[in-house]
Amino acid sequence: MPRAVTLIRSSSLSDVAQYAYAATAPSNSRLIFLAGACPLNADGTTAGTGDYSAQAAKAMENMLLALEAAGASLQDVIFTRVLVASTERTHLVEAWNVVRSAFGDHDVPSTLMGVTALGYEDQLVKIEATAAVLD
Repeated sequence: MPRAVTLIRSSSLSDVAQYAYAATAPSNSRLIFLAGACPLNADGTTAGTGDYSAQAAKAMENMLLALEAAGASLQDVIFTRVLVASTERTHLVEAWNVVRSAFGDHDVPSTLMGVTALGYEDQLVKIEATAAVLD
């Protein structure tokens, strides 16, 4: 099935970043805006209390379920924003490594941010995403 998302790279920009610097989708694509994926279990409790990696993995799992419900997959994601409740760079990188690994070769443009707090009790990670599909 053809994909709507095209990742764009530039040799004029640093190759240190682990993601494409831009992405496009054609005008006939359907955009999907996901609510931030949280590390919540089905019963509403927060998974992986105190563990940035475990929470990032659970948030990715939940994001995949939301994408599937919208008729999309990880390969249809065009942008992500990873929010980590910490001022420590090591915590941000710990969560980022889980998210980045899950995307594999589909290295979408992404923003990684440290924030002071997130909405759920014991929540450390939230992943926002936008996807584009051709129906």
